[in-house]
Amino acid sequence: MDRGGIFAGNDPFALARSWLTEAEATEPNDPNAIALATVDAGGLPDVRMVLLKDIEEDAFVFYTNYQSRKGEQIEAAGKAAFVLHWKSLRRQIRVRGVTERVDGTVADEYYSSRSLKSRIGAWASAQSQPLSSRASLMADVVKITAKLGANPSRPPFWGGIRIVPTEIEFWADGSFRLHDRFRWTRAGRNDSWSIERLNP
Repeated sequence: MDRGGIFAGNDPFALARSWLTEAEATEPNDPNAIALATVDAGGLPDVRMVLLKDIEEDAFVFYTNYQSRKGEQIEAAGKAAFVLHWKSLRRQIRVRGVTERVDGTVADEYYSSRSLKSRIGAWASAQSQPLSSRASLMADVVKITAKLGANPSRPPFWGGIRIVPTEIEFWADGSFRLHDRFRWTRAGRNDSWSIERLNP
């Protein structure tokens, strides 16, 4: 299989990190933005932009309010998908897999690394729930700031989601719409990857 150049390598996570590093030099805003897809109880798809925060040895991680719509959908289904797309590089990475929570020390450390306003915001926002006005939200921010001070702990309803992929596709734009696509698949976390080239 002619899988050289930007597609070369035997570790899809190393390859994803490499592409993300390239994008950090060329994308004007949020090169780590992913379109995250979930499904509701009726099987209706839902998608929104979130920020990918880590590419681990064998998984991808983002953080959210577990009581948000996406948090509840992920908890119920145990599965999610996302796409990273970089217009400047004319590349994208698609990921599908099973999910698990990232709690404890890892989540605490990430939460502590955020700005104080972002940490307070995590407490103040009942994410995805109806809001009467922005003024009421800002009033809650003031109350929480006074209550929790300058070093709030991570909310128990807020943490990471790890997506452990069973499928990763690397895509690069090609002339005349003849794109290059390589799909990596595995049955489970401890299984080896199978790689195939796809038609555009």
